[in-house]
Amino acid sequence: MVFDKRDGESIENEEEIEITKEQTDESEEMELVDEEEKSNDKIKKIRKKLQRCEEEKKQLQDDLQRERAEFLNARKRLDEERRQDKLRHKKEHIQELLPLCDSFQMAMSNKEVWEKADENWRKGIEGIHAQLQKILSDYGVKVINPVGEAFDPYRDEAVGTEEVEDEKMVDKVVSVVQLGYEIDDDGRPEVIRHARVVTGVKKKK
Repeated sequence: MVFDKRDGESIENEEEIEITKEQTDESEEMELVDEEEKSNDKIKKIRKKLQRCEEEKKQLQDDLQRERAEFLNARKRLDEERRQDKLRHKKEHIQELLPLCDSFQMAMSNKEVWEKADENWRKGIEGIHAQLQKILSDYGVKVINPVGEAFDPYRDEAVGTEEVEDEKMVDKVVSVVQLGYEIDDDGRPEVIRHARVVTGVKKKK
């Protein structure tokens, strides 16, 4: 039997190639596993970083929302303070005009005497009175004259009583000694001066 040395070398080479291939496959597989682990680690790190970013973003949004709410509340308070200051100054100015209104009321209350006054003089006074009423109207001021109405302690100041025969007039305003005034405050009437009134009481038998 003849043994070919070259055949033996071929067999050995093939075995070496197979071993080398297996080692290469194992090495590549290990490298793939390493790369996968590294990728998983990177993904985990990215996810953690993304989670931190989301938390920071939420915190910033909450802070912004809180700051915005505080700003809006502060602006509302400032607007309300300005409105109240404006209303207070307006009321102070109106209160300075009320004695003049009272003087006109006293002078013109007795119609019989008023009609006997000189016509030109009377018309001049009435013109001035009309200008005063126009100023009050522009300020949103209204006269409180509650004759015949039920007594309202928030609107009226009782300065006396008068016996009445008509029971319907009991606890109602019989006459007004001094007119009251109120101003419109954003749709809500606010009393500047209470009307001084006389109320009706049941007549004693």
